[in-house]
Amino acid sequence: MFKKEGERGGAVGDTIIAMGVKVEGEFASDGNVVIEGEIVGSVHAAQDLQVGDHARLTADVTATNARIAGEIRGNVTVLEKLELLATSRVTGDVHAKVLLVEPGAQLNGRMTMGAPVAVTVEEQEAVVTERLSALVSGGRGAKGHGTPSA
Repeated sequence: MFKKEGERGGAVGDTIIAMGVKVEGEFASDGNVVIEGEIVGSVHAAQDLQVGDHARLTADVTATNARIAGEIRGNVTVLEKLELLATSRVTGDVHAKVLLVEPGAQLNGRMTMGAPVAVTVEEQEAVVTERLSALVSGGRGAKGHGTPSA
């Protein structure tokens, strides 16, 4: 997922938010992002995201791949692989194609895997509305569901 020290990739470099640095607002990067500090707002990494074990994010997060060791309070959307390390604490809904969880990791929220990811709020609302409609229309009139008939 991340290049080893000394390897160089394309034209886009890594963005590092060091320990002791606090960023507020919408943060977006076309490359990889490494967070050791604090972010309040939102984070979008077009490539890979790494959240260090002392990092604290109060933010909705999107990335292609992510490796989380710190704390995130917000929804996490990962297009491919999400790794929750033993020191990670995530409070919010998580959507990823592949999920790896180490013993000790904490996840408090809904987990969705596999299906294509809805990234915008409008797309997420459309998916939820569609699923609710299917549940409601599929459950009406079926015997053995809902209130008993007289």
